[in-house]
Amino acid sequence: MKGNVQLINTGISLVDQAWGGFYKGGTYLTIGPRKSGRTLLGLQFAMEAVRQKEICLYFTNMRPKDLMIHAASINFDLQTYMNENMIVVVRVAPPADVYDLRNPDEYLVEYMKDISTVVEQFMPSRIVFDEITPYVGFENINLLRETFLQTIEKNEQKDITSLFIIGEPATPVAQSIVDTLSQFVTATLYLQKRTLVNDARSNLGKMIITPNVGHTEGQFVANYMIEPYKGIVTDYKPPVMQHQPISMQPQSLRPQVKDSRYMSLANFDTASAEPYSFSNLYEYNDFLLLLNNQIALYKSTGQVFNLVSFKLDKEAEQAGLLTVNQLQNAIRLATDKKDKICVCEDKIIVLLLRSDNKAIPALISKIQSNLPSNDPNYIKTVLQYVSVLSIEIDESVENADTLMNYVIGETKNSRNSFDSINRRSPY
Repeated sequence: MKGNVQLINTGISLVDQAWGGFYKGGTYLTIGPRKSGRTLLGLQFAMEAVRQKEICLYFTNMRPKDLMIHAASINFDLQTYMNENMIVVVRVAPPADVYDLRNPDEYLVEYMKDISTVVEQFMPSRIVFDEITPYVGFENINLLRETFLQTIEKNEQKDITSLFIIGEPATPVAQSIVDTLSQFVTATLYLQKRTLVNDARSNLGKMIITPNVGHTEGQFVANYMIEPYKGIVTDYKPPVMQHQPISMQPQSLRPQVKDSRYMSLANFDTASAEPYSFSNLYEYNDFLLLLNNQIALYKSTGQVFNLVSFKLDKEAEQAGLLTVNQLQNAIRLATDKKDKICVCEDKIIVLLLRSDNKAIPALISKIQSNLPSNDPNYIKTVLQYVSVLSIEIDESVENADTLMNYVIGETKNSRNSFDSINRRSPY
């Protein structure tokens, strides 16, 4: 992304009301089953582009007439704006026979490269790809990861805001594909459609918007309906708030962390703790990529975050009190889905997107409640063996490798940098 990072209207009510829109130049993924309203969301996003006098490139495998009928259902005169070159519709043929080829992945790579070629030709402000499901069925997940990342980075460098639409996964393989794509997008929109018996509003469902980077307002869930001539509407009622463009921050000069002291979990003040939900666990390389993305977002927007590392003393395992896996599970259950977790030997590292006085006490309070036993004497004893290191990002941090090398190499360089969690617990 270049210049100021701004929030732009999307035409999707929950997103605009709860988040203030999409980040300009961000990449978003919509997931949902058939007939859940995925195409309507894409058309609403395109219609908002027209309102903002922007060009939208719309990839679809639908027949043009069918797409126009969908657009007409939300009072969107697609043909007129196509004639004015405000909406550029590109029909892409599904690779029906690709899986009969000797190297189907290579064929799918070419499909993805074609996206960049068309983008170069039209240079839109927005892209909708409805839907990308047939083009990401890679056998080699690593190749999918590399190809998709290259594709979206080219768009983001041009400040193009992209909305990719994909079908709800029905198999473990499909789930792994969706999980791979979800790792690299700015946020996901999930349409959970349900049919209500004896209710005329059979198109009622839930929309869940979940940030991956940015959108610190967090995850939102709202009921949605498909209304004639309006499209998808939700029942979310937002507070009054204003969203302003966020200016770029200066580049960092050298690695530095603010607070490198590990503290005792047993002495951590958790009186103001708030509950969290399920979190995501990532492999080291994927975690590095996500951390680099978050650092880049900080450099662009000034959005502060914490890298929090928990270390278990080996004596705890030797005494049969707590294992690394048990601590990992307690931390996983304590963190929010938008936070990211990575395990490195005796350390469990959390990319904590909230950065305020309540965030770490809230996390530690939940960790304590998810330990193998809730007996106060057990908790008081076991927390003597757990320590925490919290690092708040600042302008001098260069990249993920710098931070991770500091955290992972901490025991080799300075064992005293770890502070016992005992200092931060009410027990």
